[in-house]
Amino acid sequence: MNINEKLSTLKYNKDKESHLTVDNEICKQCNDRVCTHICPADVYEWSEETDSLIIRYENCLECGACKIACDKKNIKWRYPSCEHGVKFKNG
Repeated sequence: MNINEKLSTLKYNKDKESHLTVDNEICKQCNDRVCTHICPADVYEWSEETDSLIIRYENCLECGACKIACDKKNIKWRYPSCEHGVKFKNG
């Protein structure tokens, strides 16, 4: 089973607000945009059209890799509010 097939088996309870925030002005200065490559769930995408970072927070696996990888320390990461976010096992 490849990563996309595995990710499709997860369940999410989407929160009303994102638990991931960035300052797009800092993102504009970033050459590498590591967050768009390191996230296993493709949460981050750079939009050339809007010159900003698109964040699909509802797909987040809550692994924290993006926060660690961002050399600008620009990703503000917190757990989703109670009962929201990824659900790894039925229960």
